[in-house]
Amino acid sequence: MTKKIQMTNEQTTKEHRRGISAFVLRHSLVIRRSSFVIFTRFVLILLLVLAMSCSGKRITRANVDQVAEGMSKKQVESILGPPSSLTTEDFVITKKTTYVYRQGKDTVTIVFKDDKVQSKDSTLSN
Repeated sequence: MTKKIQMTNEQTTKEHRRGISAFVLRHSLVIRRSSFVIFTRFVLILLLVLAMSCSGKRITRANVDQVAEGMSKKQVESILGPPSSLTTEDFVITKKTTYVYRQGKDTVTIVFKDDKVQSKDSTLSN
C-alpha cells in the first residue's frame, strides 16, 4: 500500500511539474509575441519618420534642371517624386499628360506628349 501511495505521489509531482512547465511555456510565448508586436510597431514608426524626413524638399532648381526633353514619366518621378496633381488628355493620335508639382508657393509644371517630356515650366526662385 505504501508503495502504491508513493507511486501516486511521484506521478502527481510529475504531472504537477508538467503543468507548471506548460504554463511557463505558454506564458513565455505570450510575452515573446507581445514583445515582437511592440518591436514591429516601433520599426514601422521609425521607417515612417525616416520616409517623411527623406521626402523633404525634392522640388529644387537643381532637380528641375535635371528634367530634360524626352525623359519618361518614370525618370521624372525618380527625380521629383510623384506629382501633386496630374491631368491626362487622350486625343485620337496623341496622349498629353500634365504633371503639376506644388511646394509652398513654388510650382513646377511638366507636360508629357506620348509619355515623354515635351516641356517644363516652373516658378522656382534661384
